[in-house]
Amino acid sequence: MPMGFLQFSADWTVTYVNAGAERAFRRRREDLLGRNAWQAFPGNEDSALGRAYRRVASTRDREVLEVRSAVLGVWFEVRIVPAEGGGVSAFFTDTTDRHRTQERLAVLAQISAEVAGTPDAVQSMSRIPRVLVPALADWAVVTVLEDDGRPRDVGCWHADPALRPVLARYSELRLGELPATTPLIRSMHTQEPTPVTAAEVADSLPPGESRDLQRRLATGSGLYLPLLGRGRTLGVITLWWAAGHTPEAEDLAAAREAADRIGLALDNGRLYRQQAALAEELQRSLLTQPFQPAGADVAVRYTPAAEAARVGGDWYDAFRASDGATTLVIGDVVGHDTAAAAAMGQLRGLLRGIATYSDAGPAEVLRGLDAAMAQLSFPTLATAAVARLVPTGDGGACLRWSSAGHLAPVVLRPDGTLDPPPPWQGDLLLGVDRLAPRVEHDVALAPGSTVLLFTDGLVERRNEDLDTGLARLRAAVEQLADRPLDDLCDELVDLLVHGRPDDDVALVAVRLR
Repeated sequence: MPMGFLQFSADWTVTYVNAGAERAFRRRREDLLGRNAWQAFPGNEDSALGRAYRRVASTRDREVLEVRSAVLGVWFEVRIVPAEGGGVSAFFTDTTDRHRTQERLAVLAQISAEVAGTPDAVQSMSRIPRVLVPALADWAVVTVLEDDGRPRDVGCWHADPALRPVLARYSELRLGELPATTPLIRSMHTQEPTPVTAAEVADSLPPGESRDLQRRLATGSGLYLPLLGRGRTLGVITLWWAAGHTPEAEDLAAAREAADRIGLALDNGRLYRQQAALAEELQRSLLTQPFQPAGADVAVRYTPAAEAARVGGDWYDAFRASDGATTLVIGDVVGHDTAAAAAMGQLRGLLRGIATYSDAGPAEVLRGLDAAMAQLSFPTLATAAVARLVPTGDGGACLRWSSAGHLAPVVLRPDGTLDPPPPWQGDLLLGVDRLAPRVEHDVALAPGSTVLLFTDGLVERRNEDLDTGLARLRAAVEQLADRPLDDLCDELVDLLVHGRPDDDVALVAVRLR
């Protein structure tokens, strides 16, 4: 019989040992027969296997379980069946190869999950060594190349908890002291796996703390696996096995597969960062610096959504009309993609042209924009609010504004109080009905007053209604009322969206001096 077989009597005496069991346990049957099971196999009595033996002896029901022998370093599938006379029989099948295969596949699956959890794979690299150790190596370090080409260790892990601080310190020091000819750097240049010995690494380091730490850690052999993405080197994985541990061919194959997956994820992250930066640069190029009128300060802010393409349809504007008034605009094209950004650029230009040419009031500007969209067959929907700031003789100003489905501005008085919110008019957004009536609102502003126009990304949340978000905004504005205008805008965005908004945030603010 190829599998191992043991039989125990009711008093747990070993009564039968076959040749397969001798091979599996590396014990002679003469050393086992006639002995008490718990003495012949120390540690089994209180183990999962020992408890299973006793359950089968008591219930007479068969059981199957998988156990690992710490002494032998082997996995067994054990089938336990009741035997005559109240004893039990156990059949042992070596499943180490199957278990190791499952373990390797689990490592690859977990690595894929780690690097797929964020568009920027560098953020997940610190956790990768914990996945690789101890399944594929005794310790590991992941190194990535920064955008400027400098290598940086971003994660490390050791199977021995006592050596983890040692490895962490070694990881801090080693890259600053490695010469260009070291095997790690050579592996990056050749883009080939590079086996290495402890002596080679020690010889490449100058005398000092890093060499001493390396000698404590590297007692066996190591391997540098370059992380490649579309033909370029993006980092390297250092794998190390202690003396007496020899990696199997399947372990090395799994490690190379892991390196390939990590390299591709890093390259995807690099491309994502480049595209996001390009998209954001394009978006900001459409949002010019605001006009600064006499007697007032204007501040603008734009923060792209954290989980999107960093380009969308939100915009702000502040420009001087021909009659000297200051026109403030805030708008949001429906959608969040390059098409929305393109539509936003066209709408922004149209609105500017209509407002500066006609010197019309805010309601007429919005009506003219709606008519132009219909005339040009412009297939988009958008919200917008337009306000005209006209100085009065006493140092204050009159704010006249109109909204096309957009949120009303927030007015902060010089004494730190807020104007009550105007009643909701239900004005139609742009692109629905060119003949929709537009209503204007007038607000008298004393010197020192502040007006905030903003898009819904500042206040809307997926799990709450809009009124809650607006109330939170008004409370935050009151809390920051004494801040300078630029600080007020920065702190308001940080307080409400913490730098990671669900949607784009655009903000234009004006404060009378």
